[in-house]
Amino acid sequence: MTTNTDVQLYIGGAWRKTKDTLPVVNPANEDVIGTVAVAGSADLEDALTASADGFRVWSRTSPWRRAEVILKAAALLRERSEEIARSITLENGKPISESRAEVIRGCEFFEWDAGECVRLYGRVIPSEPGVRYVVVHEPIGTVAAFSPWNFPMSQPARKIAGAIASGCSIIMKASEETPTGVVHIARAFEDAGLPPGVLNLVFGIPAHISEFLIPREQIRMIAFTGSTIVGKHLTEIAARHMKPALMELGGHAPVIVCDDADPIAAGIASASRKYRNSGQVCTSPTRFFVHESIYERFTKAFVEKVQSITVGDGLDGATEMGPVANDRRIEALQALVDDGKARGAKLLCGGGRLQRRGYFFAPTALAELPDDARAMREEPFGPLALINPVRSIDEAIEKANSLPFGLAAYGFARSAANVDRLARGIEAGNVSINTLEASRAETPFGGVKESGLGREGGAEGLYHYMVVKNISHVVE
Repeated sequence: MTTNTDVQLYIGGAWRKTKDTLPVVNPANEDVIGTVAVAGSADLEDALTASADGFRVWSRTSPWRRAEVILKAAALLRERSEEIARSITLENGKPISESRAEVIRGCEFFEWDAGECVRLYGRVIPSEPGVRYVVVHEPIGTVAAFSPWNFPMSQPARKIAGAIASGCSIIMKASEETPTGVVHIARAFEDAGLPPGVLNLVFGIPAHISEFLIPREQIRMIAFTGSTIVGKHLTEIAARHMKPALMELGGHAPVIVCDDADPIAAGIASASRKYRNSGQVCTSPTRFFVHESIYERFTKAFVEKVQSITVGDGLDGATEMGPVANDRRIEALQALVDDGKARGAKLLCGGGRLQRRGYFFAPTALAELPDDARAMREEPFGPLALINPVRSIDEAIEKANSLPFGLAAYGFARSAANVDRLARGIEAGNVSINTLEASRAETPFGGVKESGLGREGGAEGLYHYMVVKNISHVVE
Protein backbone atom coordinates (compact mmCIF):
# COMPACT_ATOMS: atom_id res chain seq x y z
CA MET A 1 0.00 0.00 0.00
CA THR A 2 1.28 3.44 -0.95
CA THR A 3 0.17 5.69 1.88
CA ASN A 4 -0.97 9.15 0.89
CA THR A 5 -3.76 9.90 3.35
CA ASP A 6 -4.36 9.12 6.99
CA VAL A 7 -7.16 11.55 7.71
CA GLN A 8 -8.22 12.40 11.25
CA LEU A 9 -11.23 14.20 12.67
CA TYR A 10 -10.90 17.87 13.59
CA ILE A 11 -12.92 18.81 16.65
CA GLY A 12 -12.58 21.82 18.90
CA GLY A 13 -9.35 22.91 17.24
CA ALA A 14 -7.62 19.54 17.72
CA TRP A 15 -6.97 16.59 15.41
CA ARG A 16 -8.01 13.19 16.68
CA LYS A 17 -7.61 9.59 15.60
CA THR A 18 -10.34 6.98 15.96
CA LYS A 19 -10.29 3.25 16.43
CA ASP A 20 -12.35 2.61 13.30
CA THR A 21 -11.21 3.74 9.86
CA LEU A 22 -12.25 3.37 6.23
CA PRO A 23 -9.91 2.89 3.25
CA VAL A 24 -9.23 5.66 0.72
CA VAL A 25 -8.83 4.29 -2.83
CA ASN A 26 -7.19 5.81 -5.90
CA PRO A 27 -9.77 5.22 -8.67
CA ALA A 28 -7.09 5.37 -11.37
CA ASN A 29 -5.41 2.16 -10.20
CA GLU A 30 -7.63 0.82 -7.38
CA ASP A 31 -4.78 1.06 -4.86
CA VAL A 32 -5.56 1.81 -1.22
CA ILE A 33 -3.68 5.03 -0.54
CA GLY A 34 -4.67 5.73 3.05
CA THR A 35 -7.40 5.73 5.67
CA VAL A 36 -10.01 8.09 7.04
CA ALA A 37 -11.20 8.18 10.64
CA VAL A 38 -14.78 7.11 11.43
CA ALA A 39 -16.58 9.28 13.97
CA GLY A 40 -18.49 7.58 16.74
CA SER A 41 -21.29 9.00 18.85
CA ALA A 42 -18.85 10.35 21.45
CA ASP A 43 -16.92 12.20 18.73
CA LEU A 44 -20.12 13.74 17.40
CA GLU A 45 -21.15 14.76 20.90
CA ASP A 46 -17.81 16.49 21.32
CA ALA A 47 -18.25 18.23 17.98
CA LEU A 48 -21.62 19.59 19.10
CA THR A 49 -20.14 20.94 22.32
CA ALA A 50 -17.15 22.44 20.53
CA SER A 51 -19.32 24.08 17.86
CA ALA A 52 -21.54 25.67 20.51
CA ASP A 53 -18.44 27.09 22.21
CA GLY A 54 -17.07 28.28 18.88
CA PHE A 55 -20.33 29.96 17.96
CA ARG A 56 -20.41 31.98 21.16
CA VAL A 57 -17.02 33.43 20.27
CA TRP A 58 -17.35 33.76 16.51
CA SER A 59 -20.86 35.24 16.42
CA ARG A 60 -19.55 38.12 18.56
CA THR A 61 -16.52 38.64 16.31
CA SER A 62 -16.72 41.69 14.06
CA PRO A 63 -17.32 41.13 10.34
CA TRP A 64 -14.01 42.82 9.57
CA ARG A 65 -12.14 40.35 11.76
CA ARG A 66 -14.05 37.43 10.24
CA ALA A 67 -13.11 38.65 6.77
CA GLU A 68 -9.48 39.00 7.80
CA VAL A 69 -9.28 35.38 8.95
CA ILE A 70 -11.08 34.06 5.88
CA LEU A 71 -8.85 35.97 3.48
CA LYS A 72 -5.73 34.78 5.28
CA ALA A 73 -6.92 31.18 5.02
CA ALA A 74 -7.68 31.66 1.32
CA ALA A 75 -4.20 33.05 0.74
CA LEU A 76 -2.68 30.01 2.45
CA LEU A 77 -4.77 27.69 0.30
CA ARG A 78 -3.52 29.46 -2.83
CA GLU A 79 0.07 29.02 -1.63
CA ARG A 80 -0.56 25.30 -1.07
CA SER A 81 -2.58 24.79 -4.25
CA GLU A 82 -0.24 22.30 -5.93
CA GLU A 83 -0.17 19.99 -2.90
CA ILE A 84 -3.95 20.20 -2.56
CA ALA A 85 -4.50 19.58 -6.28
CA ARG A 86 -2.34 16.47 -6.20
CA SER A 87 -4.28 15.05 -3.25
CA ILE A 88 -7.58 15.70 -5.07
CA THR A 89 -6.39 13.86 -8.18
CA LEU A 90 -5.10 10.91 -6.17
CA GLU A 91 -8.44 10.45 -4.40
CA ASN A 92 -10.91 11.57 -7.08
CA GLY A 93 -9.07 10.75 -10.31
CA LYS A 94 -9.77 13.98 -12.19
CA PRO A 95 -6.99 15.49 -14.33
CA ILE A 96 -4.51 17.55 -12.36
CA SER A 97 -5.43 20.66 -14.38
CA GLU A 98 -9.04 20.31 -13.20
CA SER A 99 -7.88 19.81 -9.61
CA ARG A 100 -5.82 22.99 -9.78
CA ALA A 101 -8.84 24.87 -11.11
CA GLU A 102 -10.98 23.45 -8.31
CA VAL A 103 -8.61 24.74 -5.64
CA ILE A 104 -8.73 28.24 -7.13
CA ARG A 105 -12.52 28.05 -7.35
CA GLY A 106 -12.70 27.12 -3.68
CA CYS A 107 -10.48 30.07 -2.81
CA GLU A 108 -12.78 32.35 -4.79
CA PHE A 109 -15.74 31.24 -2.68
CA PHE A 110 -13.86 32.22 0.47
CA GLU A 111 -12.72 35.53 -0.98
CA TRP A 112 -16.17 36.50 -2.24
CA ASP A 113 -17.93 35.66 1.03
CA ALA A 114 -15.25 37.48 3.01
CA GLY A 115 -16.11 40.58 1.04
CA GLU A 116 -19.84 40.06 1.44
CA CYS A 117 -19.78 39.50 5.20
CA VAL A 118 -18.96 43.16 5.86
CA ARG A 119 -22.00 44.18 3.80
CA LEU A 120 -24.73 42.25 5.61
CA TYR A 121 -26.72 45.41 6.05
CA GLY A 122 -29.97 45.75 7.95
CA ARG A 123 -32.37 48.67 7.57
CA VAL A 124 -34.37 51.24 9.52
CA ILE A 125 -38.08 51.31 8.77
CA PRO A 126 -39.65 54.78 8.74
CA SER A 127 -41.95 55.41 11.71
CA GLU A 128 -43.51 58.14 13.82
CA PRO A 129 -41.33 60.31 16.11
CA GLY A 130 -40.06 58.51 19.19
CA VAL A 131 -40.29 55.02 17.63
CA ARG A 132 -37.54 53.06 15.90
CA TYR A 133 -37.99 49.88 13.86
CA VAL A 134 -34.60 48.33 13.06
CA VAL A 135 -34.09 45.16 11.03
CA VAL A 136 -30.83 43.25 11.58
CA HIS A 137 -29.38 39.97 10.30
CA GLU A 138 -27.83 37.62 12.85
CA PRO A 139 -25.99 34.30 12.36
CA ILE A 140 -28.37 31.38 12.71
CA GLY A 141 -26.10 29.19 14.88
CA THR A 142 -24.30 25.91 14.30
CA VAL A 143 -24.66 24.44 10.82
CA ALA A 144 -24.51 20.73 10.02
CA ALA A 145 -23.13 20.54 6.48
CA PHE A 146 -22.67 17.59 4.13
CA SER A 147 -20.64 17.62 0.89
CA PRO A 148 -20.06 14.97 -1.83
CA TRP A 149 -17.01 13.31 -3.34
CA ASN A 150 -17.01 14.85 -6.82
CA PHE A 151 -15.53 18.22 -5.79
CA PRO A 152 -13.55 17.42 -2.62
CA MET A 153 -12.29 20.96 -1.99
CA SER A 154 -14.65 23.44 -3.64
CA GLN A 155 -17.91 21.89 -2.41
CA PRO A 156 -17.01 21.98 1.30
CA ALA A 157 -15.39 25.39 0.70
CA ARG A 158 -18.70 26.79 -0.50
CA LYS A 159 -20.50 25.74 2.68
CA ILE A 160 -17.70 26.58 5.08
CA ALA A 161 -17.34 30.01 3.47
CA GLY A 162 -21.04 30.78 3.80
CA ALA A 163 -21.29 29.64 7.39
CA ILE A 164 -18.11 31.23 8.73
CA ALA A 165 -18.56 34.52 6.87
CA SER A 166 -22.05 34.79 8.38
CA GLY A 167 -20.72 34.29 11.91
CA CYS A 168 -21.90 30.70 12.31
CA SER A 169 -19.98 27.67 13.48
CA ILE A 170 -20.09 24.52 11.36
CA ILE A 171 -19.75 20.76 11.64
CA MET A 172 -18.63 19.64 8.18
CA LYS A 173 -19.22 16.05 7.11
CA ALA A 174 -17.29 15.65 3.88
CA SER A 175 -16.93 12.53 1.76
CA GLU A 176 -15.04 9.54 3.13
CA GLU A 177 -13.94 8.64 -0.41
CA THR A 178 -12.20 11.99 -1.03
CA PRO A 179 -11.42 13.48 2.39
CA THR A 180 -8.13 15.34 1.99
CA GLY A 181 -9.40 18.49 0.25
CA VAL A 182 -11.43 19.59 3.27
CA VAL A 183 -8.55 18.69 5.59
CA HIS A 184 -6.41 21.25 3.78
CA ILE A 185 -9.16 23.82 4.36
CA ALA A 186 -9.19 23.10 8.10
CA ARG A 187 -5.42 23.36 8.32
CA ALA A 188 -5.46 26.70 6.51
CA PHE A 189 -8.07 28.10 8.89
CA GLU A 190 -6.18 26.73 11.87
CA ASP A 191 -3.06 28.52 10.66
CA ALA A 192 -5.08 31.67 9.94
CA GLY A 193 -6.22 31.95 13.56
CA LEU A 194 -9.81 30.72 13.44
CA PRO A 195 -11.00 30.15 17.04
CA PRO A 196 -11.37 26.50 18.13
CA GLY A 197 -14.78 24.98 17.54
CA VAL A 198 -15.86 27.29 14.73
CA LEU A 199 -14.94 24.66 12.12
CA ASN A 200 -15.19 20.95 12.92
CA LEU A 201 -14.62 18.03 10.53
CA VAL A 202 -16.17 14.60 10.93
CA PHE A 203 -16.17 11.54 8.69
CA GLY A 204 -17.82 8.17 8.96
CA ILE A 205 -21.08 6.42 8.23
CA PRO A 206 -23.26 9.07 6.53
CA ALA A 207 -26.62 7.89 7.87
CA HIS A 208 -25.31 7.66 11.44
CA ILE A 209 -23.81 11.15 11.34
CA SER A 210 -26.83 12.88 9.78
CA GLU A 211 -29.37 11.14 12.00
CA PHE A 212 -27.29 11.93 15.09
CA LEU A 213 -26.60 15.58 14.31
CA ILE A 214 -29.72 16.98 12.65
CA PRO A 215 -32.18 16.45 15.55
CA ARG A 216 -29.83 17.90 18.16
CA GLU A 217 -30.68 21.23 19.74
CA GLN A 218 -27.26 22.75 18.98
CA ILE A 219 -27.84 22.35 15.23
CA ARG A 220 -29.84 25.23 13.80
CA MET A 221 -29.51 24.63 10.05
CA ILE A 222 -28.71 21.92 7.49
CA ALA A 223 -26.69 22.43 4.28
CA PHE A 224 -26.37 19.51 1.87
CA THR A 225 -25.10 18.80 -1.63
CA GLY A 226 -25.85 15.40 -3.09
CA SER A 227 -28.54 13.23 -4.59
CA THR A 228 -32.22 14.16 -4.58
CA ILE A 229 -33.14 10.96 -2.73
CA VAL A 230 -30.78 11.63 0.17
CA GLY A 231 -31.63 15.34 0.15
CA LYS A 232 -35.32 14.59 0.56
CA HIS A 233 -34.57 12.27 3.46
CA LEU A 234 -32.43 14.85 5.28
CA THR A 235 -35.02 17.56 4.61
CA GLU A 236 -37.67 15.37 6.22
CA ILE A 237 -35.52 14.95 9.33
CA ALA A 238 -34.88 18.70 9.45
CA ALA A 239 -38.57 19.49 8.99
CA ARG A 240 -39.54 17.28 11.95
CA HIS A 241 -37.31 19.49 14.10
CA MET A 242 -38.27 22.81 12.42
CA LYS A 243 -34.81 23.48 11.00
CA PRO A 244 -34.15 25.22 7.67
CA ALA A 245 -32.42 23.17 5.00
CA LEU A 246 -30.24 24.46 2.17
CA MET A 247 -30.30 21.76 -0.50
CA GLU A 248 -28.28 21.56 -3.72
CA LEU A 249 -29.51 18.34 -5.27
CA GLY A 250 -29.37 16.35 -8.49
CA GLY A 251 -29.87 17.62 -11.99
CA HIS A 252 -30.15 16.36 -15.55
CA ALA A 253 -29.06 19.42 -17.48
CA PRO A 254 -30.57 19.98 -20.92
CA VAL A 255 -28.74 21.78 -23.73
CA ILE A 256 -30.86 23.38 -26.46
CA VAL A 257 -29.05 24.10 -29.71
CA CYS A 258 -31.18 26.45 -31.81
CA ASP A 259 -31.28 26.53 -35.60
CA ASP A 260 -29.34 29.81 -35.68
CA ALA A 261 -26.44 28.52 -33.56
CA ASP A 262 -23.04 27.58 -34.97
CA PRO A 263 -23.30 23.76 -34.87
CA ILE A 264 -19.56 23.14 -35.12
CA ALA A 265 -18.58 25.52 -32.33
CA ALA A 266 -21.49 24.31 -30.15
CA GLY A 267 -20.59 20.67 -30.72
CA ILE A 268 -16.92 21.15 -29.83
CA ALA A 269 -17.72 23.26 -26.76
CA SER A 270 -20.35 20.77 -25.57
CA ALA A 271 -18.06 17.76 -25.90
CA SER A 272 -15.24 19.61 -24.17
CA ARG A 273 -17.44 20.44 -21.19
CA LYS A 274 -19.51 17.26 -20.95
CA TYR A 275 -16.60 15.05 -19.91
CA ARG A 276 -15.15 17.41 -17.28
CA ASN A 277 -14.65 15.41 -14.06
CA SER A 278 -15.74 12.38 -16.12
CA GLY A 279 -19.24 13.84 -16.28
CA GLN A 280 -19.59 13.53 -12.52
CA VAL A 281 -20.98 17.02 -12.07
CA CYS A 282 -24.51 17.92 -11.01
CA THR A 283 -24.57 20.65 -13.67
CA SER A 284 -23.02 18.51 -16.40
CA PRO A 285 -24.60 19.15 -19.84
CA THR A 286 -26.26 15.84 -20.66
CA ARG A 287 -29.51 15.96 -22.66
CA PHE A 288 -28.77 17.68 -25.98
CA PHE A 289 -31.79 18.82 -27.99
CA VAL A 290 -30.48 19.96 -31.36
CA HIS A 291 -32.56 21.53 -34.13
CA GLU A 292 -32.92 19.02 -36.95
CA SER A 293 -31.51 21.44 -39.54
CA ILE A 294 -28.08 21.43 -37.88
CA TYR A 295 -28.29 18.07 -36.07
CA GLU A 296 -25.88 16.15 -38.31
CA ARG A 297 -23.20 18.84 -38.24
CA PHE A 298 -23.45 19.25 -34.45
CA THR A 299 -23.27 15.51 -33.87
CA LYS A 300 -20.29 15.06 -36.18
CA ALA A 301 -18.34 17.84 -34.43
CA PHE A 302 -19.31 16.48 -31.01
CA VAL A 303 -18.18 12.91 -31.75
CA GLU A 304 -14.93 14.00 -33.40
CA LYS A 305 -14.06 16.00 -30.29
CA VAL A 306 -14.95 13.08 -28.01
CA GLN A 307 -12.77 10.69 -29.96
CA SER A 308 -9.79 13.01 -29.44
CA ILE A 309 -10.10 12.98 -25.62
CA THR A 310 -7.15 11.36 -23.85
CA VAL A 311 -8.31 9.12 -20.99
CA GLY A 312 -5.87 8.16 -18.27
CA ASP A 313 -4.36 8.78 -14.85
CA GLY A 314 -5.10 12.32 -13.75
CA LEU A 315 -1.50 12.88 -12.65
CA ASP A 316 -0.38 12.54 -16.27
CA GLY A 317 -0.39 16.04 -17.71
CA ALA A 318 -1.70 14.74 -21.04
CA THR A 319 -4.86 13.28 -19.50
CA GLU A 320 -8.11 15.07 -20.37
CA MET A 321 -10.51 12.66 -18.61
CA GLY A 322 -9.84 10.43 -15.64
CA PRO A 323 -11.70 7.49 -14.12
CA VAL A 324 -15.15 7.50 -12.57
CA ALA A 325 -15.35 7.24 -8.80
CA ASN A 326 -15.89 3.51 -8.28
CA ASP A 327 -17.29 0.25 -9.62
CA ARG A 328 -20.83 1.33 -8.69
CA ARG A 329 -20.65 4.19 -11.20
CA ILE A 330 -19.47 1.83 -13.93
CA GLU A 331 -22.34 -0.58 -13.28
CA ALA A 332 -24.90 2.25 -13.27
CA LEU A 333 -23.56 3.75 -16.50
CA GLN A 334 -23.46 0.41 -18.29
CA ALA A 335 -27.07 -0.27 -17.32
CA LEU A 336 -28.15 3.08 -18.80
CA VAL A 337 -26.22 2.48 -22.04
CA ASP A 338 -27.59 -1.05 -22.45
CA ASP A 339 -31.14 0.14 -21.81
CA GLY A 340 -30.79 2.91 -24.36
CA LYS A 341 -29.44 0.58 -27.02
CA ALA A 342 -32.21 -1.92 -26.32
CA ARG A 343 -34.75 0.86 -26.93
CA GLY A 344 -33.28 1.74 -30.31
CA ALA A 345 -30.71 4.41 -29.48
CA LYS A 346 -27.64 4.74 -31.70
CA LEU A 347 -24.25 4.36 -30.05
CA LEU A 348 -22.06 7.12 -31.47
CA CYS A 349 -18.92 6.44 -29.44
CA GLY A 350 -17.71 4.65 -26.31
CA GLY A 351 -20.25 2.41 -24.64
CA GLY A 352 -18.47 0.57 -21.86
CA ARG A 353 -15.64 0.10 -19.41
CA LEU A 354 -12.13 0.44 -20.73
CA GLN A 355 -10.07 -2.70 -20.32
CA ARG A 356 -7.38 -1.40 -18.04
CA ARG A 357 -6.73 -1.16 -14.33
CA GLY A 358 -8.85 1.48 -12.64
CA TYR A 359 -12.47 2.61 -12.87
CA PHE A 360 -12.34 3.88 -16.45
CA PHE A 361 -15.51 4.23 -18.54
CA ALA A 362 -15.14 5.39 -22.12
CA PRO A 363 -16.53 8.83 -22.99
CA THR A 364 -19.85 7.80 -24.48
CA ALA A 365 -22.60 9.36 -26.60
CA LEU A 366 -25.98 7.93 -27.51
CA ALA A 367 -28.29 9.45 -30.13
CA GLU A 368 -31.99 9.37 -30.97
CA LEU A 369 -33.17 7.97 -27.68
CA PRO A 370 -36.89 7.58 -26.92
CA ASP A 371 -38.22 9.75 -24.10
CA ASP A 372 -38.82 6.70 -21.90
CA ALA A 373 -35.21 5.50 -22.03
CA ARG A 374 -33.79 5.36 -18.51
CA ALA A 375 -30.91 7.65 -19.37
CA MET A 376 -33.36 10.34 -20.48
CA ARG A 377 -35.08 10.25 -17.08
CA GLU A 378 -32.27 9.36 -14.64
CA GLU A 379 -29.18 11.48 -14.07
CA PRO A 380 -26.25 9.47 -15.52
CA PHE A 381 -23.62 11.27 -13.40
CA GLY A 382 -20.86 10.05 -15.63
CA PRO A 383 -19.34 10.39 -19.12
CA LEU A 384 -22.59 9.75 -21.00
CA ALA A 385 -24.10 12.30 -23.43
CA LEU A 386 -27.57 11.98 -25.01
CA ILE A 387 -28.19 13.71 -28.34
CA ASN A 388 -31.66 14.02 -29.93
CA PRO A 389 -32.98 16.06 -32.87
CA VAL A 390 -35.95 18.41 -32.39
CA ARG A 391 -38.16 20.27 -34.85
CA SER A 392 -38.48 23.56 -32.97
CA ILE A 393 -37.34 25.56 -29.97
CA ASP A 394 -40.76 25.03 -28.39
CA GLU A 395 -40.38 21.25 -28.63
CA ALA A 396 -36.88 21.50 -27.13
CA ILE A 397 -38.06 23.61 -24.18
CA GLU A 398 -40.95 21.21 -23.55
CA LYS A 399 -38.57 18.27 -23.44
CA ALA A 400 -36.05 20.18 -21.33
CA ASN A 401 -38.75 20.93 -18.74
CA SER A 402 -40.29 17.46 -18.77
CA LEU A 403 -38.26 16.11 -15.82
CA PRO A 404 -38.68 16.98 -12.13
CA PHE A 405 -35.15 18.47 -12.10
CA GLY A 406 -34.16 22.09 -12.61
CA LEU A 407 -30.62 22.81 -11.48
CA ALA A 408 -28.77 23.95 -14.61
CA ALA A 409 -29.68 24.32 -18.28
CA TYR A 410 -27.87 25.59 -21.33
CA GLY A 411 -28.63 26.98 -24.75
CA PHE A 412 -26.87 28.03 -27.93
CA ALA A 413 -28.52 30.76 -29.97
CA ARG A 414 -27.68 33.96 -31.87
CA SER A 415 -30.94 35.85 -32.30
CA ALA A 416 -32.28 37.97 -29.46
CA ALA A 417 -35.68 36.30 -29.90
CA ASN A 418 -34.28 32.80 -29.35
CA VAL A 419 -32.13 33.94 -26.42
CA ASP A 420 -35.18 35.51 -24.79
CA ARG A 421 -37.28 32.40 -25.44
CA LEU A 422 -34.65 30.20 -23.78
CA ALA A 423 -34.14 32.50 -20.81
CA ARG A 424 -37.85 32.79 -20.11
CA GLY A 425 -38.98 29.30 -21.02
CA ILE A 426 -36.47 26.98 -19.34
CA GLU A 427 -37.27 25.88 -15.79
CA ALA A 428 -33.94 25.89 -13.97
CA GLY A 429 -32.19 27.83 -11.25
CA ASN A 430 -29.24 28.50 -13.57
CA VAL A 431 -29.69 29.12 -17.28
CA SER A 432 -26.53 29.72 -19.34
CA ILE A 433 -26.67 30.80 -22.97
CA ASN A 434 -23.67 30.47 -25.30
CA THR A 435 -21.62 29.31 -22.32
CA LEU A 436 -21.49 26.08 -20.35
CA GLU A 437 -20.43 27.73 -17.08
CA ALA A 438 -23.30 27.33 -14.60
CA SER A 439 -22.08 29.38 -11.65
CA ARG A 440 -19.36 31.55 -10.20
CA ALA A 441 -18.61 32.76 -6.69
CA GLU A 442 -20.37 36.06 -7.35
CA THR A 443 -23.58 34.52 -8.74
CA PRO A 444 -26.34 32.72 -6.82
CA PHE A 445 -26.46 28.96 -7.41
CA GLY A 446 -29.26 26.50 -6.71
CA GLY A 447 -32.14 24.60 -8.22
CA VAL A 448 -35.89 24.55 -8.67
CA LYS A 449 -38.35 21.65 -8.49
CA GLU A 450 -36.57 18.56 -7.10
CA SER A 451 -33.11 20.03 -7.64
CA GLY A 452 -33.04 21.85 -4.34
CA LEU A 453 -33.95 24.62 -1.95
CA GLY A 454 -32.17 27.95 -1.43
CA ARG A 455 -29.10 29.46 -3.01
CA GLU A 456 -25.35 29.39 -2.42
CA GLY A 457 -23.01 32.11 -3.61
CA GLY A 458 -23.64 35.63 -4.76
CA ALA A 459 -25.10 38.34 -2.56
CA GLU A 460 -27.98 35.99 -1.78
CA GLY A 461 -25.89 33.11 -0.39
CA LEU A 462 -25.01 34.38 3.08
CA TYR A 463 -28.59 35.23 4.02
CA HIS A 464 -29.46 31.53 4.24
CA TYR A 465 -27.05 31.29 7.17
CA MET A 466 -28.73 34.15 9.03
CA VAL A 467 -32.00 34.99 10.74
CA VAL A 468 -33.87 38.28 10.49
CA LYS A 469 -34.55 40.11 13.73
CA ASN A 470 -36.88 43.11 13.92
CA ILE A 471 -36.20 45.43 16.85
CA SER A 472 -38.99 47.84 17.89
CA HIS A 473 -37.88 50.61 20.21
CA VAL A 474 -40.03 53.28 21.81
CA VAL A 475 -37.75 56.13 22.90
CA GLU A 476 -38.42 57.27 26.48
